[in-house]
Amino acid sequence: MQFIDLAKQQRLIKDALDTRIQAVLAHGKYIMGPEIKEMEAQLAGYIGVKHCVSCSSGTDALLMPLLAWGIGPGDAVFTTPFTFIATAEVIQLLGATPVFVDIDPKTYNIDPVLLDAAIAQVIETGELKPKVIIPVDLFGLPADYPAIEAIAKKYAVLILEDAAQGFGGEINGQKAGSFGHAASTSFFPAKPLGCYGDGGAIFTNDDELYEKLVSVRVHGKGGDKYDNVRIGLNGRMDTLQAAIILEKFSLFPDEVKLRNKAAAQYNALLADLVVTPAVPDGYTSVWAQYSILARDANERTELQAKLKAAGIPSAVYYPKPLHQQTAFAHLKVQDGDFPISEEMSQRIFSLPMYPYIPEEDIRKIADVMR
Repeated sequence: MQFIDLAKQQRLIKDALDTRIQAVLAHGKYIMGPEIKEMEAQLAGYIGVKHCVSCSSGTDALLMPLLAWGIGPGDAVFTTPFTFIATAEVIQLLGATPVFVDIDPKTYNIDPVLLDAAIAQVIETGELKPKVIIPVDLFGLPADYPAIEAIAKKYAVLILEDAAQGFGGEINGQKAGSFGHAASTSFFPAKPLGCYGDGGAIFTNDDELYEKLVSVRVHGKGGDKYDNVRIGLNGRMDTLQAAIILEKFSLFPDEVKLRNKAAAQYNALLADLVVTPAVPDGYTSVWAQYSILARDANERTELQAKLKAAGIPSAVYYPKPLHQQTAFAHLKVQDGDFPISEEMSQRIFSLPMYPYIPEEDIRKIADVMR
């Protein structure tokens, strides 16, 4: 059994994929070829925003808006410690300060009440200027954007939605990737919509930001690539990856439904055994991971050992919150400062999840865990 089986999906579209790839090889525009614009238009339409800017990775998709906004030393950027390092890494790369905010114990997303308090505390302390909130749509579930957007308006700060795991999710019909001032996503192969390498995209309705992102993506270019008006990076996405996304995207809306069907089956079989994921009313998760809670670290170890003995993979996202990692030791936060993130990291683990996971595999996983 595999944690994610990409080969099943590939078999469904192999002929069309081959045609797409051969078209790129024929025209030879391997960087910023016509498939890039085609993909950007399709994805912007799906999300329901004016602009999509593709880029070379989900990390660059987070970095580029911060660069365009001029985020740097003295700025506070608020995010969760219960996420992959890329979310906070980009803040520190620019010399800004990550300010961590603990999570809601049911959704694992940033807690809006604690976020409000954290921004107020930074203002009161006066050492940093609040600039940006980066909520994370963890495991495919959008963060609480109605509350977060109200807080951002209250304090006049920007929102950069980290939808690396959330692309395809919704709140009351509004797609993940359309919240805040800009949103980023990742096309890493294991993501709900992934390519066959690295890739990412940024979504926004802000025309001025869009123009800056297009510039930042190619070394801060102005009228041409030798007229550089700002510091940027080499953030372009390969044309071949865009071609692959275009073909995979043809399956994507149906795959979201299949992921939700698989999650519902897991929930029905496991609800009396472990804590299954919570999806608030009006929300749709895209189930980038199916993550459950054991009672404690010992039970998690036992359950994972049972699964491993039966040839079933599992994974822990995330075994160590960011505030406990060496890269952020200079922030002087202590063990116990973010108790929910710390507790979840000791109890959480993820089971195999992909659109085409057989129902019998889910039943076997549940039986083994029992």
